[in-house]
Amino acid sequence: MTRLLPLALLAGLVALPLALGANPYLLNALIVTGILTIGAMSLNLLLGFTGQLSLGHIAFFGIGAYVSALTSLGFDVELGFGLRAVHEPWPPVVGFLLATVAAGACGYLIGRLSFRVRGAYFVIVTISFAEVVRLVALNWVELTQGPLALTNIPAFTLGLPGLGFWTLKSKLQNYYLVLAVGTLCYLLIARLVHSRFGRAMRGLKENESLALSVGINATRTLTVAAVISAAMAGAAGSLYAHYLRIIDPDVFLFATTVTMVIMVVAGGKGTLMGPVVGGLIFGLLPVALRPVMAPEAQWIVYGLVLIVILFVLPRGIVPGMAARLGRRPARSAPVLEASPAVPQ
Repeated sequence: MTRLLPLALLAGLVALPLALGANPYLLNALIVTGILTIGAMSLNLLLGFTGQLSLGHIAFFGIGAYVSALTSLGFDVELGFGLRAVHEPWPPVVGFLLATVAAGACGYLIGRLSFRVRGAYFVIVTISFAEVVRLVALNWVELTQGPLALTNIPAFTLGLPGLGFWTLKSKLQNYYLVLAVGTLCYLLIARLVHSRFGRAMRGLKENESLALSVGINATRTLTVAAVISAAMAGAAGSLYAHYLRIIDPDVFLFATTVTMVIMVVAGGKGTLMGPVVGGLIFGLLPVALRPVMAPEAQWIVYGLVLIVILFVLPRGIVPGMAARLGRRPARSAPVLEASPAVPQ
């Protein structure tokens, strides 16, 4: 039954706009929640399956947003020594691809710098990197417009020559675009964690000494995981930029990383469905509370819900509910020899 949960949830999300009657307010909440959930899924690849906590994950999200926006808008900036960089606008789809590649490249850089020592060093490096990138976005006014924000970012245009093109301006169109990208990310992560590489990631998390003794290259494995995780976060940032069509340095707020961590931990880190369930709950909870209580009370309730969930289900919602329904937890001992089931 638990294997049918992703399909049932996907079917429900596909049909949800019909039940809502294309309500623009609720669709906007679902789109933003979906984008943050993609970010949470990418963070879970590091936190849940390798045990590495990135508190600067929002940096990759923001890099994806700015790269995609600047690719679509074009720019003309002075680089110094008489050199100028001039770029004509390219289609947003190209910006999406470049955002994914650029964020993945930054993930490689951070991984190579910090995974040789890992632990607290990785946390410090990611936080520092996020702050440096935020300051660049804030102060390089000629390129990013600084606090004035990049505006008039074009919406995504999809199609093929001869068949026509569709500009995704409506909320309903963007909802299904985010749902499609989120589904692809979920399938990619599922494929990855059930592969030999996925067993290596979980082996490093559960018993690094044993993993090293059987020939797993820890630095390379963790770096590849960081690249894939950062690339997905960059893709989410690109979706965010082209949906809102305006971005400023606030896209790098630390609070967004905290929100992603909450989604992963509350939903169930190290599970495929955990970030999705946690993302839907903690992404839509503020929307549900907004009409009935003051902002201060909303955050109190938000914190209380998180505390109750972690007190009642300390492993997270998905693994906790699976255990209460009688499903045997996946064994962790043979992870380096066989491929145990990953909780859905």
